[in-house]
Amino acid sequence: MKRRAFITLLGGAAAMWWPLAVRAQQPTPVVGFLGSRSPDDSVDLVAAFRTGLNEMGFAENRNARIEFRWADGHYDRLSTLSADLVARQVTVICTWGLPGALAAKAATTKIPVIFSTGADPVEFGLVSSFSRPTGNLTGVAVLTNTLAPKQLELLHEVAPTARLIAFLANPRSPIAESDKRDLQSAANVTGQQILVVNASNEAELDLAFTAIAREHADALLVMSDPFLNSRPDKIVTLAARNALPAIYQWREFPLAGGLMSYGTINADSYRQVGIYAGKILNGAKPADLPVQQSVKVELIINLKTAKTLGITFPTTLLGRADEVIE
Repeated sequence: MKRRAFITLLGGAAAMWWPLAVRAQQPTPVVGFLGSRSPDDSVDLVAAFRTGLNEMGFAENRNARIEFRWADGHYDRLSTLSADLVARQVTVICTWGLPGALAAKAATTKIPVIFSTGADPVEFGLVSSFSRPTGNLTGVAVLTNTLAPKQLELLHEVAPTARLIAFLANPRSPIAESDKRDLQSAANVTGQQILVVNASNEAELDLAFTAIAREHADALLVMSDPFLNSRPDKIVTLAARNALPAIYQWREFPLAGGLMSYGTINADSYRQVGIYAGKILNGAKPADLPVQQSVKVELIINLKTAKTLGITFPTTLLGRADEVIE
């Protein structure tokens, strides 16, 4: 082979293999996972998040890494945890709940942030619009804080004589006040009264149920909130101790022995955030990914608990249930 031809062939081979070599030398992308809950009560949710990443071609410890940061229901930790992920120079930050989204937004204007929140992301300044979220944030908006009036309606079907409804809320949540207003407006229509009891830590949960018993509340509605959502066993136990018909946001509560739940499918939002994170890792920009709206809801009923409380579910309501626990 002539020398010039050999050099040309060698150059062509180098050009073909050079992108592969560069790709092989690129650092593994790191996904920052900012959780408001705790790892112990988020196993299934983290699995759903990993599923979303896998659908986009990324598997943990193969071609991506995940840095977990957990607030354990303490919202005051979220700012520090967000700053830690930014200092770690993660490729993208994923978070669930409005407090985590606001903390991540405040921590960085450069690193992409994928959120899931039950609040209106435009109203709370996370994005400029659903269709074209300018800046470094996008994500999933789920139906949570808009469902309280419907939950009150369902509770009224099950316990029509209940007049004083306790509303367990976390006052540290940015959406607590709007939830209270929406619920009070709905109660005005049904002729019921709302007793707001607050809890943002374990000790306050016990105090809240002491207040519920003292005021002789007839039923209970629990706000959708990362701290409260992560305590299904304790809240269900306290409700049972007070013989309270109760409705919750997530299926984890009736699975733990609660009476019923009506809300969005929690795991689905984790999966969708994982999908968007994978798109970012594949080169997409947050501004080009419209905010997704998750509108799927499910009704879960626990007939065993209903029997304990002496409650008979209307046949029409049982027919609308997505799952009945017997």
